[in-house]
Amino acid sequence: MSAPDAEAAIVLLSIRVAALAVAASLVPGVALGWLLARWTHPLRALVQGLVMLPLVLPPVVTGYLLLHVFGRSRPGGQLWHAITGSHVAYTTTACVIAAAVVGFPLLVEAIRLSVSGVDRRLEDVSRSLGRGPLDTFFRVTLPLSLPGVASGAVLAFARALGEFGATIVLAGNVAGETRTIPVAVYTLLNVRGGEAAATRLVVASVVLSLAALLVSFWLSARRPRA
Repeated sequence: MSAPDAEAAIVLLSIRVAALAVAASLVPGVALGWLLARWTHPLRALVQGLVMLPLVLPPVVTGYLLLHVFGRSRPGGQLWHAITGSHVAYTTTACVIAAAVVGFPLLVEAIRLSVSGVDRRLEDVSRSLGRGPLDTFFRVTLPLSLPGVASGAVLAFARALGEFGATIVLAGNVAGETRTIPVAVYTLLNVRGGEAAATRLVVASVVLSLAALLVSFWLSARRPRA
């Protein structure tokens, strides 16, 4: 494989991993974002702290904890192998899990803020018209929160694109399998003559991340109108 083809494959793998990470996080992210916006129990602070933990932990520590859960001899890894017949560690699946975990707090927080901005009187009106809690959520709360949901998804995508620490611990550095842009840049900087290729990947990463941030800002600006 030529150098440009290899670099393109790395970029495409990074985009695929980030997209899959967001897709895997979306449903639990919406559920937790709604819960943290509407729940008033004292345990709410603990739940929110646990959700936000990957945002403040060193990524390598997050990767170690994930490896402790999904390693081949660990319960999570053995359960995954029993269900799928494959392992998690050092695979593309491991990249997706690592990216999903580190981007999850950004997704949940954006959704929480968006749901908090929905006028609860609208939900009360829906309930007074005979709609149940679930129907009210899908017909009132979620549509009004969509700009925040989309903004959080884009932020999580951007964070997933840049994930390195947790990925290198859980997924390793396997060419064509787990070598995303940050891992590839790290590898190239330790290879003689690899600086030019690393620079091209850095530029691609900056462009993708900046585009994601601009989309997120645009979606956030639409939130008050919604």
